[in-house]
Amino acid sequence: MRSDILQASILVGIGLVLPATLPAQEPIRIFAAASLTDALVAVVSGFEMTHPSSRVVAQFGGSSDLARQILAGAPADLFFSADRHQLDRVAARGLIAGGEHADVLSNQLVIVGQRNGPDTVDKPEDLAALARIAMADPEAVPAGVYARRYLESQGLWSRLRTRVVPTLDVRGALAAVASGNIDAGFVYRTDASMETRVKILYTVPREVGPPIFYSLGIVQRSQDRERRDARALYRYVTSEAAGKVFKRFGFIFLEPEPQDQPKTRP
Repeated sequence: MRSDILQASILVGIGLVLPATLPAQEPIRIFAAASLTDALVAVVSGFEMTHPSSRVVAQFGGSSDLARQILAGAPADLFFSADRHQLDRVAARGLIAGGEHADVLSNQLVIVGQRNGPDTVDKPEDLAALARIAMADPEAVPAGVYARRYLESQGLWSRLRTRVVPTLDVRGALAAVASGNIDAGFVYRTDASMETRVKILYTVPREVGPPIFYSLGIVQRSQDRERRDARALYRYVTSEAAGKVFKRFGFIFLEPEPQDQPKTRP
C-alpha cells in the first residue's frame, strides 16, 4: 500500500514537472521595414494580448537588406517590405507562401529640416541650393528609391545626385537631419511625425509622387513547417483592428478584402 502511494506521488510529480521542461514555442519572426518600427511594435503588442501563447520577435531595417537576409536563409516567418519589389525578389525564389501576400499600407514622402533651422525648401527646386541631402540608399532601399523616382519625374535628379548622402534606411536619413549634420532629407511623413527635432519643409503630393505600397508576405521556410501562429499574425496585421493602430501612426491603411478570401494584390 505504501509502495502504491509512493508510486502515485512520483507520477503526480512527473506530471507537474514535465510541462515546465518542455521546450518553449518558437517565436514568430517578422522582418519589417525600419519606417514601420513604432507602429508595428504597437500592433504586435495588440496581437500578443489576443494570442497569449504566441511571442513575436521583430527585426527592423532597410527592406532591401532584410530581403537579402531572407534570401540567404535568415529565419523569418513574415516579411513586411516598404515596397513591392523587395517582396517580389523573395517571392521569385519561391520563398513567399502562395496566395499569402498583400499590400497593407501606403505612405507619403516629405522633405524635412532641423526643427530650429530656416525654412529652406518651399518647392522641390529649392533643394538645388542645399549642400547635402539625406535619403535612404536611392539604389536599393524603398524610401530612397521612391525619392529618386520623384526627383527624376521633376527633372532634378541629375542636378542633385552628387549632393545625396545615402543612409542604410529611412531612419538613418531622419537621424542625419535631426542631428544637424545634413541640411535636409527625404523621409516618410510617418517618420517625420515621430521625431521632434525635425520639421516638415515640403510634402510631396501623393498624386505627384510615386505610388508607395507596404507589402506583407508569409515566408515559406525551408523546413516547410506548418506555422499557424505566423498565419494568425498575418491575418491580424491585415485586419481592421491593426489598421486603426497604423492610422494612428499616420499610415494610410488599405482596407482588407472580405475575410473568406485571401488578401492579395494584382
